[in-house]
Amino acid sequence: MTSGPGREFAIETSGLSKRFGSHSAVNEIDLAVPTGAVFGFLGPNGSGKTTTIRMLLGLAVASSGSMSVLGRDLPGQLAAVLPRVGALVEGPAFYPFLSGTANLSRLDSADRYAPSRTRRQRVERALERVGLTHAAHKKVHAYSLGMKQRLGIANALLSPRELLVLDEPTNGLDPQGTREVRSLVASLAGEGTTVFVSSHLLSEIEQMCTHAAVMSAGRLVAQGTLDELRRVGRQRVRIQTPDADQAREILRSRGLIPDEHEPADSAVVAGLPDGAAPEAIVAALVRGGVRVRGFAINGATLEDRFVELTGEGFDVAE
Repeated sequence: MTSGPGREFAIETSGLSKRFGSHSAVNEIDLAVPTGAVFGFLGPNGSGKTTTIRMLLGLAVASSGSMSVLGRDLPGQLAAVLPRVGALVEGPAFYPFLSGTANLSRLDSADRYAPSRTRRQRVERALERVGLTHAAHKKVHAYSLGMKQRLGIANALLSPRELLVLDEPTNGLDPQGTREVRSLVASLAGEGTTVFVSSHLLSEIEQMCTHAAVMSAGRLVAQGTLDELRRVGRQRVRIQTPDADQAREILRSRGLIPDEHEPADSAVVAGLPDGAAPEAIVAALVRGGVRVRGFAINGATLEDRFVELTGEGFDVAE
């Protein structure tokens, strides 16, 4: 595994597994998170995302395999790694009858690596970065869920971090709060921080991340840049025609399988097999008397690819 200055990966795992009795929550995954990336960790609820994060942060012990964070092998060098990592996992927890400022000050004072002389300035700066300056002295029990989420991110930002790990960071946020978190992640990445974002929301991964990995039933089924993940998916043909039933019959005769559900515009859509010639498909449709008003080939969307990989849909919005 790479280590030291200029390392290629901020997170690496090899054969990482976690078993609970006979159940494999995480099954031999090989993650590679490039340094400086905004890396989306995507999968349905229960796919093993949070268990993986807990192992990377030393909150759970791996059953087998190895892992490295910021060039240090874990768990042996965990004490040297954690001060360089900020994290928000499984939702924020705070003292409800203390203010946002008081909560952050207490959490910061528990960090033996945090200098007390700059605590006030760092707390104020963290609250400003997540848009909570106006609520700094309000008791946390009066915060909305979205405000508590942002306060959790502020806690992760109290000290400079090389790696920020966020588990469902937009959970409970309204559209404006979601945009603010997205902008915050972008600014952190611009400063050189590697950001690891776990989410079940496809739209957030697409808008926030440069790279992604897909988990399904404890297994890592794909990873790479977003463009690489899209390219692996099968292309699709879209045909605009008033003769939809006839077009589907001809497509089936040529080995194409039309989608069962029509798009909103009533087009006929089907997967394009490898090696199939689009011009031959159009010619066959015309010969069969299909009135072709439009014909297009579309690359696979991330949603298409993820459904193909996992066999189940992903939420595309909250």
